[in-house]
Amino acid sequence: MCIPKAVDAGSECKNHAVLDGTAWYGATSAKKVVSIGLLFGLLVISAVAGLSVGAAKLGLLDVLSALVGKSDVSSNIVWKLRVPRIVMAVLAGWGLAVGGTVSQAILRNPLASPFTLGVASGAGFGAVMGIVLTGGLSNGIIASSAFCFALVTSFLILAVAHLKSASSETLILAGVAFMYLFSSLTSFMQYVSTMEEVHQIVFWFFGSLSKVGWAEIGIAALMIVPPVPALMKWAWDLNLLMVGDDSAKSLGVNVARLRTGGVILASLMAAGAICFCGVIGFIGLVSPHIARMLIGSDHRFLLPASGILGAVLVLSADTLGRSVWAPQVIPIGIMTSFIGVPFFFYLLVRRKKEYW
Repeated sequence: MCIPKAVDAGSECKNHAVLDGTAWYGATSAKKVVSIGLLFGLLVISAVAGLSVGAAKLGLLDVLSALVGKSDVSSNIVWKLRVPRIVMAVLAGWGLAVGGTVSQAILRNPLASPFTLGVASGAGFGAVMGIVLTGGLSNGIIASSAFCFALVTSFLILAVAHLKSASSETLILAGVAFMYLFSSLTSFMQYVSTMEEVHQIVFWFFGSLSKVGWAEIGIAALMIVPPVPALMKWAWDLNLLMVGDDSAKSLGVNVARLRTGGVILASLMAAGAICFCGVIGFIGLVSPHIARMLIGSDHRFLLPASGILGAVLVLSADTLGRSVWAPQVIPIGIMTSFIGVPFFFYLLVRRKKEYW
């Protein structure tokens, strides 16, 4: 404690307070960086566990030998089947989680996610159209159709928001409306489709990583990775937006442009995951909340932490889905719901009113 002894003592106390505040901020930031590092270590452990699980019994040493190419059979299994699955799981989890974090920030709604914006429903209808038009024979057309309709949905939402000002309420209402519209269209297409097509549609909506290869991973990476630097650049603006539109505007934030850009980038990242993996629920909703409890609400740390947690959750769900009922594989969308629903109820019951 600083006790004034002269006229200049007041300024000396202020300097001490500034130094104490700076030290506290630095220590807090360092703890958050360490926490992100620990989460990354958990991601590495989850990836190694995923590489060791499958129909072929491969131990940890076998996997490590296969990664460096010492065994032909094991190398083919690991590099052609398991590594692409792991990489796509990381990309999908990252894209959905970061997209959910941005959606919750720009909409200021704890229940917001790419699904709230109607992107998932639009992508689902696009996939259904691709299945019906091709008979389910072209995965490329199915994925392309899902991606196109996901982006069409986001642009329709932005068009409605532009007509009525890009407020969070307008975006939410437009997203819910388009979600119900595309869900109805999807149900109608299922009603008029053949039994084989309905079976493929239902399987696609379950979500799966079994059909991804390096080509799909490359395309998904082009949609999920490039938006990250822009979102990190907007981290401070997202922090200010969480306080309120008026406060953010008074501090120089272009709220309308931030919301428009956030919707586009969040939709692009979610579309990159959904179009190849199907509908994977709860990742975009749950991951940001877990990261917020661990890291806090500063988006400079929250965005990477949420992305890593999303990747860990998708990896863990896929690994459990391949091991719980082996040799049968439980679709990843079912496993993420099993993980997400209990945590969702935990948030509802245990978190205080001020948290929301």
